[in-house]
Amino acid sequence: MTEPIEHWPGRMIGDVHVRSTPEGTAAEQAVFVHGLAGSATNWTDLMGELRDLVTGHAIDLPGAGYSPAPEDGDYSLSAHARAVIALMEHTGPAHLFGNSLGGAVAVSVAATRPDLVRSLTLISPALPDLLPRYGPARVAAAATPRLGEWVADRLRFLPPEQRINASFAMCYADASLVHPSRLREAVEELRRRDGLPYAGRALIGSARGIVAEYLRLGEQNLWRQAARVTVPTLVIHGRRDRLVRPATARRALRTFPQVRLVLLRNAGHVAQMEVPAAVAAEARRLILETRLGNAPLPG
Repeated sequence: MTEPIEHWPGRMIGDVHVRSTPEGTAAEQAVFVHGLAGSATNWTDLMGELRDLVTGHAIDLPGAGYSPAPEDGDYSLSAHARAVIALMEHTGPAHLFGNSLGGAVAVSVAATRPDLVRSLTLISPALPDLLPRYGPARVAAAATPRLGEWVADRLRFLPPEQRINASFAMCYADASLVHPSRLREAVEELRRRDGLPYAGRALIGSARGIVAEYLRLGEQNLWRQAARVTVPTLVIHGRRDRLVRPATARRALRTFPQVRLVLLRNAGHVAQMEVPAAVAAEARRLILETRLGNAPLPG
């Protein structure tokens, strides 16, 4: 296997930690939002693929990665959206990417602050879907009062290697294809997170935040927000996703006003990590279409 690129350097921007590709190689900006239990490093390889086209900024959501816990302890989706908006007010209008929980956050940002979003790329976005599925059931269990804390406390006794292997087996279509360096980095990062007093609260709080959005009714329901998104949108799903049902992609195709749907045969929940070149090709097409003022054709 070819050795993967190193993770992009990070710095604090306001209250959050952000990893960015070098300035000066691309005039347009892009912002990347990770999923539950993820971090900015989930976007390293995709940002590398796109660095000639956009200057990328991957956020560690509050309490995740190297971002500190928020002072108010708010891990709701709206709080995460506010953190992304604050970053985009710093970067200026940008192409917005989101995966899983980050996809739900990105939808909220695009619906409420269209002035900051040039295009929207969603990879297995965690939009409301109440049909039973193993992965979301685990998230719901983690969000249950007292049970979530009990589970998180017990999990800390398992070796980091065991927890990372289980996570990759859930998120990847084929976890055997994870590069050993990326596996080692993930284990080291989890070991570091285990030493943070707020890590468990941040994970449980974000899980509760997304469960609350699944149950939300009215105009702030995420599907209703999706219908208000005015920017060109790309929705990418892995056909072997165990966490978000690929069937929800069809609802996305009916809901977003300007949207193209791409289903990737050999990808799971984190296509930007599994097949970054394939995701980059689709994102590049959308960004170039946006430059020309063309809406994406449904697909």
